Amino acid sequence: QVQLVESGGGLVQAGGSLRLSCAASGSIFSSNAMGWYRQAPGKQRELVATITSGGTTNYADSVKGRFTISRDNALNTVYLQMNSLKPEDTAVYYCNLLTTVLGRSYVYWGQGTQVTVSS
Repeated sequence: QVQLVESGGGLVQAGGSLRLSCAASGSIFSSNAMGWYRQAPGKQRELVATITSGGTTNYADSVKGRFTISRDNALNTVYLQMNSLKPEDTAVYYCNLLTTVLGRSYVYWGQGTQVTVSS
């Protein structure tokens, strides 16, 4: 079993910055992908950014150039540096871990952290 604990959300003015962290614990295999998703009220959960254990990153078009995902494999922690925040970035941000073991994929989610950007 894997547990994901997020931190770093909060209230910020438009143009400001926040840094989210997500620490994973439990039975974590070295080959995995971690990422961030978000869900705004009345909307579906959407991908923000992902990063593999090898460091390959992927971003949603809406955050490219503003958000940076990184990870510390020794700490099993993933970060999301969010700059130039916009009101439309307001959402609950969820940490995600995807791993494949013996051909089976397992997906884990954190409890979510609220990010609110005021105009």
